[in-house]
Amino acid sequence: MIAGPKRLAGLTGMGMAFVGGYVDVIGFVLLFGLFVAHATGNLVMLGVGLAGDAGGLATKLLALPVFVGAAAATYALIRWRNNRGQPCEVLVLILQAILLLAFMLLTVKALPAANANAPGVMLAGLVGVVAMAVQNVGARAVFTHLAPTTMMTGNVTQIAIDLVDLAIARGRPDEALRARILKTWPPVAAFALGAIGGAVGVLLASAWSLVLSVVVVAVLAVLHAIRGERS
Repeated sequence: MIAGPKRLAGLTGMGMAFVGGYVDVIGFVLLFGLFVAHATGNLVMLGVGLAGDAGGLATKLLALPVFVGAAAATYALIRWRNNRGQPCEVLVLILQAILLLAFMLLTVKALPAANANAPGVMLAGLVGVVAMAVQNVGARAVFTHLAPTTMMTGNVTQIAIDLVDLAIARGRPDEALRARILKTWPPVAAFALGAIGGAVGVLLASAWSLVLSVVVVAVLAVLHAIRGERS
């Protein structure tokens, strides 16, 4: 039985959050401390590099403009389709799946590498950044009804706020509070599971473990296509 709209929305949020944690851990471990999903994380690592550890400095310098360029291009494509009344869910998911596949193959080819400045490592990392830029834009421009799937700070903050409101309500939340709780905590749990899974994946299969992220995103694309892109 194909998932209904609400169930598909939940699966999409949890699946993409899992991918966010999974891919970020694998990229960070295998590509010398590169955050493929977090532009701000790479700014921090850039500062670390400038403070003394210069490994991968060139890639981290390029990561931000590449992320911005990929995000802008993805949003322009979404706007172009929206102006023509065309849905974007399947397009965004298929595009990310293809990019994640390329990220995996390039990472497999680049490793093992002596240092973060090897051209193959840089290319693989930047393709990973592009793939996750697509997910970030998709979350803000297509799957707008879902909680964020790559940046968990806001979700965790909202959980803390909701726990206080839940305590004040003496465990009897109104519909709005219940909806926020059900929207926020599953992606956080899925992201954490993805991060743990990424660590296990690196230990078991190195860069080949990225195939799981490709499969998850591709399955979500198929489910949205079957549902007529209604989520």
